[in-house]
Amino acid sequence: MADQAISKPDADRVLQRVILPRDTDPLDVRPLYLDEPENVHSHVASRRDVEVPASSRVSFASYFNAFPASYWKRWTVVEDVTLRVNVRGAGRVEVYRSKPNGDIVHLTGAPVHAEDEWQTLEFRLTLTPFEDGGWLWFDVFTENVPLRVSEAVWLSDQPLPTKKIAVGITTFNRLDDCVASLIALGEDPAVLDVVSKVFVADQGSRKIREHERFAEASKALGERLEVIEQGNLGGAGGFTRALYESIEHTKPGTVDQILLLDDDIALEPDSILRSNMFARAAAKPVIVGSQMLNMQAKSRLHTMGEVVDLATCVWRRAPGAVVDHDFGVHSLRATRPLHRRIDSTYNGWWMCLFPREVVERVGLPLPLFIKCDDAEYSLRALADDIPTVTLPGSAVWHEPWTDKNDTKDWTVYFHLRNRLIMAALHSPYDLRKTLVTQGARVAFRRLMSMEYSTLALEMKALEDFMAGPDKLFDSLSNGLPEVQRLRKQYTDAQFLPSAREFPPPTFDMVRAEEMLRPPVHPAKIALRAGKALVHNLRTPDPAAVERPQVNIPANGALWFLLGNLDSATVSNADGSGVAFRRRDPKVFRELALQAAHNWRRLSAEWPKLVEQYRAALPELTSVESWRKVFS
Repeated sequence: MADQAISKPDADRVLQRVILPRDTDPLDVRPLYLDEPENVHSHVASRRDVEVPASSRVSFASYFNAFPASYWKRWTVVEDVTLRVNVRGAGRVEVYRSKPNGDIVHLTGAPVHAEDEWQTLEFRLTLTPFEDGGWLWFDVFTENVPLRVSEAVWLSDQPLPTKKIAVGITTFNRLDDCVASLIALGEDPAVLDVVSKVFVADQGSRKIREHERFAEASKALGERLEVIEQGNLGGAGGFTRALYESIEHTKPGTVDQILLLDDDIALEPDSILRSNMFARAAAKPVIVGSQMLNMQAKSRLHTMGEVVDLATCVWRRAPGAVVDHDFGVHSLRATRPLHRRIDSTYNGWWMCLFPREVVERVGLPLPLFIKCDDAEYSLRALADDIPTVTLPGSAVWHEPWTDKNDTKDWTVYFHLRNRLIMAALHSPYDLRKTLVTQGARVAFRRLMSMEYSTLALEMKALEDFMAGPDKLFDSLSNGLPEVQRLRKQYTDAQFLPSAREFPPPTFDMVRAEEMLRPPVHPAKIALRAGKALVHNLRTPDPAAVERPQVNIPANGALWFLLGNLDSATVSNADGSGVAFRRRDPKVFRELALQAAHNWRRLSAEWPKLVEQYRAALPELTSVESWRKVFS
């Protein structure tokens, strides 16, 4: 029974399979598949077969195996689902649902008396009460013998129209992860049955074809796999290549959906099937996003859903979304906020599926290199009545944002420039006051923190945005080199592996501890800020130029601390290096004047810039424009 294949008509009805961890998975992931008491350990025989020990209760109210009924009710034509469970042993199977507030309701159940042969149980369940939230799941209770569960599935009443997927991956020297994802795609026959093409946009200096396991991946995927080597056009250029190839060089019926995958993920292949089926069942075209699990702590749900606040054009978690939730500590059943349906306005392209008709209607992404391309695309689609749904139970593991330092490194240029472009295109508000106020506040903090390179990049971002949309395509290839050249001119962007590479700090440990203790009272913070401003206009201590005064960890690099120093060594957030920051009154004044001038200019020119970018949008996102880039 465990190895029995699902017939084709049934395969087109399977909305979600019940799955178990792989042999190669760490124990940390187990709570994502099974909700077990501490003294119970079920035997996982395969990805679709598990044996629950005698005299036990195990729940399938887990992240990957509970059915997110409210999302299917809200966005699809499915009105009823059937849970089919193949069992062998003795006990009971009980079916439950939850309400949007997390309350649990028992629905139905059936005894199991099948010690000598397999028994199939089916439970037909309505989605009527799930408008605002709630999940469906089943629990297994055993008697004095074990009970096996095999090939359990959640089914629709009728087969859904067949839709084939093209998978698009963009990679830049992340060969191990990328090849692992390709191999994972080829491991499951059900996944291969819906995947007709796999496009890899290889933009790195080390080529994926040279990886020791590439032949294994190529054999598993066969003629589906197409590797396209091109220059580094960033994530936007890589992902757009996959969308472009799917639209231009395949036909409907061969490719009906395009699924984008990041290159630095760990893939749960069933997520592909779930995204595929959700889009097939959708009442109208939708973009289907997948959630992000934490690569470093694999039982943690890192992000549940995100939105763009159009009043600021900054992304944030969706209203009600849970962040950094550990299923190893708090189960789905016990976490009430997880039962409310969350509505997103965009989804990151770590994993995101687009129906072909959506791309044909909305166009291709903007040439933004990296940052905001995913958010801007969903906002553009939403303006055409195409929502983005972030689907629970469909996810990949990815490095968490908490370890990234992209508000201070070279990517800050793309953060600001692309955010301004997105705001000009999609915000219904006059953002001049908001943008200038935020910009002035950030510039002050950069200057106080001796983050001269970061502020210089932000000034370049402002100036390049105000230059208009005409050079956006050129910036795909020359933008990053220009940013890196500018950044290297400043010592705060020059890193060594460790603080031991620099002379020891001049301040003793006691004095350093006193200085690094942040003020908490608003009056003291204001006093410290005033002193910092005066301090930064004075000539620094010559000794501090040669030798840091203190060594500061990444999480202690606060502006009202650094603003009262002449120099410090500061660690990166990811621990990859240490920079020697030195106060420079001349650079301080130059950047302060540049920031004041640029933000005033932006305020004056904003209405004109909004018109320019909106007028240029059709050309920036057209197949013809991107064809010139790829040719």
